[in-house]
Amino acid sequence: MAGRLVLALPVLLLLLLVGHCRGGKIGVCYGRNADDLPAPDKVAQLIQQQSLKYVRIYDTNIDVIKAFANTGVELMVGVPNSDLLAFAQYQSNVDTWLKNSILPYYPATMITYITVGAEVTESPVNASALVVPAMRNVHTALKKAGLHKKITISSTHSLGILSRSFPPSAGAFNSSYAYFLKPMLEFLVENQAPFMVDLYPYYAYQNSPSNVSLNYALFSPQSQDVIDPNTGLVYTNMFDAQVDSIFFALMALNFKTLKIMVTESGWPNKGAAKETGATPDNAQTYNTNLIRHVVNDSGTPAKPGEEIDVYIFSLFNENRKPGIESERNWGLFFPDKSSIYSLDWTGRGNVDVMTGANITNANGTWCIASANASETDLQNALNWACGPGNVDCSAIQPSQPCYQPDTLASHASYAFNSYYQQNGANVVACDFGGAGVRTTKDPSYDTCVYLAAGKMSTTNSTSLPARSGSSPHPSAKCFTPLLFVLSFAIAAAML
Repeated sequence: MAGRLVLALPVLLLLLLVGHCRGGKIGVCYGRNADDLPAPDKVAQLIQQQSLKYVRIYDTNIDVIKAFANTGVELMVGVPNSDLLAFAQYQSNVDTWLKNSILPYYPATMITYITVGAEVTESPVNASALVVPAMRNVHTALKKAGLHKKITISSTHSLGILSRSFPPSAGAFNSSYAYFLKPMLEFLVENQAPFMVDLYPYYAYQNSPSNVSLNYALFSPQSQDVIDPNTGLVYTNMFDAQVDSIFFALMALNFKTLKIMVTESGWPNKGAAKETGATPDNAQTYNTNLIRHVVNDSGTPAKPGEEIDVYIFSLFNENRKPGIESERNWGLFFPDKSSIYSLDWTGRGNVDVMTGANITNANGTWCIASANASETDLQNALNWACGPGNVDCSAIQPSQPCYQPDTLASHASYAFNSYYQQNGANVVACDFGGAGVRTTKDPSYDTCVYLAAGKMSTTNSTSLPARSGSSPHPSAKCFTPLLFVLSFAIAAAML
């Protein structure tokens, strides 16, 4: 009996660790304020083709809910602001809604979250006082059905719920919302629900380009760091600064244990003439970098390594939305389901997780050092690429295939191209502050092979990449302690 127990220990520990190491999740928002979208069943097929597992919708449309039955996709549904009064006033209204809109389709459709109200503080009609009573009634209805432990209730907010967001450490909620905010936060803690917020670095850039650079908004490695004067924390992108401003605001109210979930974030692919930042390239860059940031569990300066779930806005352009041009152009796909731009949903920077080799889609382009760049700029960019840029620079070390010619321009060209290819051959990934330039001529020579479309970096190295100054692959965070625990347990079993 004792032997069985000891031998079972590794299995138990394995299950515990695997359950703990899930990583940040990426979902997508499926808005439907348009008259040219495909049918819900076609959308569900598209979601599955993209291997997406998490979708947010803004109501409980029965056709949509039914379309996601038996797909394995987890659905976040919403109670619109227009229904808050009815939900807050009478429990019977909520009971009927649950009976008609949720229970007939659950669990075939995996509904995991219900958002009660959406950005209520931004609504023309102030319905904020109705949010918590409505949430409580939804919770009561779920409890009656035995689902209060399986479906999580929260409400989404805009960054406008803060009276101050810069510097992040000074983040503070608007005091005029205190009457509903404190009881709502208490509800979230009591029910282990996340604080949901919609974050848009695009608007920070668009509204104040003199204070917020495009590079900073896009997660670009060329952005200038911003230092929080109160904490000394260094911010390399606007998204992290916005998340931390929410965290510090929660901490100021003694709710620092609340998990933050980003229920909308994205970038428009088109805008009016004055919206110069709204382009497909920028949208691709932002969303690609955001996905990588989340999947790699990068966390934020205030909470490094913290898992955060993010929903990308939005699946389609929505041609019936009012407002300026960009409002209608946040989509990832056209109505015919073709991509507006490509995205790597895995967030692994186009790296083959089995071999560690880089896989690219450069379509016949490479990135090399600009002949006009100064030696200082080249050296700084090379140092960044081989360090924080996570490039495998072993091939340009002494005795390796790309070491000769031993010149700064040659070494920088190899490193620049590696970064460019492993980041999807995106135009921005060959910028390096002006030190990089794209070319259609393959720079490979002798036994030094530059990464290119569909090729892997197996020629220049006989071992898996050891990236100088890089962070471990997200799986390493789980498997390193896992191997240690398993070794310990196996040793114990042999005693």
